[in-house]
Amino acid sequence: MSSFVGVLVSDPGLQSQFTQVELRSLQTKFVSIKNQNGRVTLADLPPLMAKLKALSQMYNEEEIRGLLSDLGSDASNEIDFEGFLKTYLNLQTQANAKLGNSKNSSSFLKAITTTLLHTIIQSEKASYVAHINSYLRDDPFLKQFLPIDPATNALFDVAKNGVLLCKLINVAVPGTVDERAINTKRVLNPWERNENHTLCLNSAKAIGCTVVNIGTQDLPHLVLGLISQIIKIQLLADLNLRKTPQLVELVEDNNDVEELMGLAPEKVLLKWMNFHLKKAGYKKPVTNFSSDVKDGEAYAYLLNVLAPEHCSTATLDAKDPAERANLVLEHAEKMDCKRYLTPEDIVEGSPNLNLAFVAQIFHQRNGLSTDSKKISFAEMMTDDEQISREERCFRLWINSLGITSYVNNIFEDVRNGWILLEVLDKVSPGSVNWKHATMPPIKMPFRKVENCNQVVRIGKHLRFSLVNVAGNDIVQGNKKLILAFLWQLMRFNILQLLKNLRSRSQGKEITDADILKWANKKVKSTGRTSQMESFRDKNLSSGLFFLELLSAVEPRVVNWNLVTKGESDEEKKLNATYIISVARKLGCSIFLLPEDIMEVNQKMILTLTASIMYWSLQQPVEESESSPSPATATTPDTSPAPSISGEDESSLGGDFSNLTIDDAASDTTVSSQVENEESAL
Repeated sequence: MSSFVGVLVSDPGLQSQFTQVELRSLQTKFVSIKNQNGRVTLADLPPLMAKLKALSQMYNEEEIRGLLSDLGSDASNEIDFEGFLKTYLNLQTQANAKLGNSKNSSSFLKAITTTLLHTIIQSEKASYVAHINSYLRDDPFLKQFLPIDPATNALFDVAKNGVLLCKLINVAVPGTVDERAINTKRVLNPWERNENHTLCLNSAKAIGCTVVNIGTQDLPHLVLGLISQIIKIQLLADLNLRKTPQLVELVEDNNDVEELMGLAPEKVLLKWMNFHLKKAGYKKPVTNFSSDVKDGEAYAYLLNVLAPEHCSTATLDAKDPAERANLVLEHAEKMDCKRYLTPEDIVEGSPNLNLAFVAQIFHQRNGLSTDSKKISFAEMMTDDEQISREERCFRLWINSLGITSYVNNIFEDVRNGWILLEVLDKVSPGSVNWKHATMPPIKMPFRKVENCNQVVRIGKHLRFSLVNVAGNDIVQGNKKLILAFLWQLMRFNILQLLKNLRSRSQGKEITDADILKWANKKVKSTGRTSQMESFRDKNLSSGLFFLELLSAVEPRVVNWNLVTKGESDEEKKLNATYIISVARKLGCSIFLLPEDIMEVNQKMILTLTASIMYWSLQQPVEESESSPSPATATTPDTSPAPSISGEDESSLGGDFSNLTIDDAASDTTVSSQVENEESAL
């Protein structure tokens, strides 16, 4: 396995869009259409593209030829394999947009962020502008630019410095970005603007956005797709039992609660909508936010049952769908629901805007029971805080890898083994035998066990600590075992990425002990005396060591006027929040929370330190090996640095060894006997 290289492409972001199985299949197809001269042109692609499963249901050969001609390129132009992959991604995204949903359970998170064509849907832009004007109009910095006129391209002008997007992320998930780290001068130089873009993209990943193929240079062009994802994350934030335990009313049997917890937010929203439609006497199930709602009838029934005081028989009596849609929106406005769409958007079945509309109705009036017994049961089903934080970290990390599947709930989604196999294939190309794997949906239980058995076998080959663990332990959803496995998988990925830079360390194998030594040496080289004894050193809770480390790798990035002494819990929280945003601003892709630093969570402390080290090792030798003072520091390379999240794994290879953390070994050793005793978790 160590000698397997896999199918590699020069662009890590492009590589991250595909599994090795997909790359091998697409490469075979690409080679098959080479003509006698060994060349492939754009004109050669339509017959092949029309046969690909992702496109065949939506487009025929002639339609694909027409779409390719819209690119403005000469059909006789030669195209290489990477160009073929980009063209395929572009057509696939357009096909998904045309369908109104995708095979992926979180289609809205796979927004148009990887295409060559940057299509702007005016109605969506107007809706997002209205949202921004509403939520950010009182922002001290942005109010000088708001309200934005949706009829112009002013949105893109305001967004180009990255400030608006950082602020919008904080509206969606408060506290994600420490606004002290945002460069908010009226006129920003290219370096400061790039810092804001980097902070924005890494923070977007940290809340669950799919940005694996966006660089800071792409941000102005792809801003609408990113805004769409951020807003939808905000609108769907409460569609889970932790935030809204009343959702337990949607299940008839308590045994179905875990299934509800594993559903994607938009699936929960559909389940909620159908729950009320059934009560209202509506006979047809709503399975999407496009074709099933475009006649407006479902909306009429839904609003009548939720807000009967504003009910009008004229809505259902209306024969014209456009007239009915207009009456529906008038009804919604009486409920104080923000208008995210027009009657035309309903009739045309705009999936993004209809989803936003239904989410607003849910927020305004969900119509669910306040039965205290049911709510208490739902609260009992939610995880404790520590498990929930780790689940969140690993979920976001997996979603940042760019695998085909999207994870909504770690504990439910990994039980069939498929997602774990995808992740293993991403971080260790060639490790998975796909001939012995079964893709979901999986009806036969033993197929799930087969997938998970292969996961365990690969884990053992990678020298993970898996004592007495079998695939069935994953199938049964053992939470502690799953978290321990994912931690080892994430750490393997981090150390592999660092090892890939071994040319900067004279070929020496990099271990976690080296990470610790590097961090201490880096801080000491600036003349400071702080030291990290281990990744569980309680002195780290003040945050001062990491601020000194960040300042050591890039003196410009830390504003010491904003740093506290880190003595009280409040001061520690301020420092920890600042550390995370400064690290992301630098170019580190991290998923920990301020509490992880304050409580010195050794796993998250390791990932943070390794991420900073990874960024530093990629800088020119004179910057990564010397210790420039603030007065003599040169301007760093403004190109976005690859993250530790798997986006630069295309050149990984070689053996892996010495994967231990001495002071944490007991935390990553898993025994099925112990776990079975704690199965109640």
